[in-house]
Formats: sequence, structure tokens, C-alpha cells
Amino acid sequence: MIKLIAIDLDGTLLKDDKTISDRNKEILTKAKNQGTKVVLCTGRPLLAVESYLDRLELRDEGDYSITFNGGSVQKNDTGEALLSFSLSLDEVQAVAEVMTELDLPLDIITVDTCINLTTSKTKQSIYHTLNPLLTFVTKSPEELDDTIVFNKMVVGTDPEYLDEKLKSLSPEWYEKFNIMKSRDCLLEIIHKDVSKANGIDLLAKELGIKQSEVMAIGDEENDVSMIEYAGMGVVMENGNENLKKLAQFVTKSNQEDGVAHAVEKFVLVD
Repeated sequence: MIKLIAIDLDGTLLKDDKTISDRNKEILTKAKNQGTKVVLCTGRPLLAVESYLDRLELRDEGDYSITFNGGSVQKNDTGEALLSFSLSLDEVQAVAEVMTELDLPLDIITVDTCINLTTSKTKQSIYHTLNPLLTFVTKSPEELDDTIVFNKMVVGTDPEYLDEKLKSLSPEWYEKFNIMKSRDCLLEIIHKDVSKANGIDLLAKELGIKQSEVMAIGDEENDVSMIEYAGMGVVMENGNENLKKLAQFVTKSNQEDGVAHAVEKFVLVD
């Protein structure tokens, strides 16, 4: 029996217009009412998912979210963190130096602010269009200091340019950090020990839920760890083709209430 559903947002629970359909809301509410934990599992900070928590009525004591791609596990009612990873100032400045060499824009994400670093002379970051709820400021890497909690780094730019530039990124950086795409235009750089799977595992153990009792639903490269971890790994029809190969079930697309389809099929009790 599935007792916890970890659900990605973009390309998964959200339609292309960034809304949650009535059908997805209806089925997830039924799942919560039968005692199943419904957990948003996203690369975004908690501030950027609050409207979705309100829409799904996931603000009660005992409701949780996994944010920053597993870097933080938080209580939805208070924001209290059960787990929180961050990056050091040295790590951020080292990556900023590399991105300057590659002429790629770099944003540093904190709990409520996005710091756009001046690492590219030709490309402006598009991250502000993806998460407009955050406060955005611009700084040079030299202006950063260790009073800031750096939760993650992102590179947001057009897909073709990003892919071309990543060919020159030394393999050593993939050993120092967990680096993956959450969308074709967005590269995420997080602490080496951070993954959605690790965040889910910590929460499941906190709640006394077995790995076999977890369903994870996702669509992109940054969902690999949780699809592999979950007892029931579900991938969207619109998802990454390599990710689909890891799935126990491929559901309908994000435009066709694929989350509701999978939850109704495998979670709801008659």
C-alpha cells in the first residue's frame, strides 16, 4: 500500500500554464483524506510553492514539502526544516569562476532571494521568468559573503547554448557537485549529498514509512534518484525518454492529468 506520494511540479503536477487542474486536486485531496502523505518534491524553495500548497490544502500539521531538489525537508505549516543542506562561499565562488570562463549566467538561490551573478557578458539569466515570486538582486561574485545561506546554484539560458557550453565543463565538477538538468533550459548545481531520493528517504523514515510504500512521480533528469528509490516509480508520458526506462509505470501527460491517473490507479482505496 502506498503511504507517501512524492510529486515533482513542472512538467508533472503542473500543466504547461503552471496551474494544477481540478482533476489533480480532486484525486490528491482524496489521497490525503485516506491518510496518504502528499508531498511536493521540487527544486524550488518553499516560498515559490506556497500557492500550490494552498491550492492542494497541504498546510496542516503533518504536511511536508521537499525543496531545493532534496536539499531541504520542511513542515508546510511552520516552514521548520527537518533537513537543510547549503553550499559554502568558496564553492559558490569557484563555480562562478568556471561559469565566467564558459560565459554562462549563474544564479544563487536562497530561501527567498535569487542572486544573479555577473558571470556572462553575452547572456542574461532566464531564471527570473521561471520563479517570479522570489526577490531578485544582482551581484558580482566578489560581493558575496559567508552570511548568506547558499541553497543551490542554477544556470538558466536557452537550451542549445547551454548544451554547447556544457561540453567544455570539466568532468571534475560533476564529482564535486550533484549537477543535473531540471528542464532543458535549466541546469541545477547542488551539494554532492543532496538528491530528491535522500530527501524522501529522510522524511519516510521520520514518518515510519517503508521505501516500498513510496510512490514518486516525475518527468525530468533531476527526478532520476527518486524514481529509482521509490517502490512505485511513475514517469509522465511527456517525460524524459531515459527516465521512462526506469519507471514501473508511465502515466498520462501533465496536460492530461497524469498525476491523478496514476494516484487513482495505484493509491486510492475503494
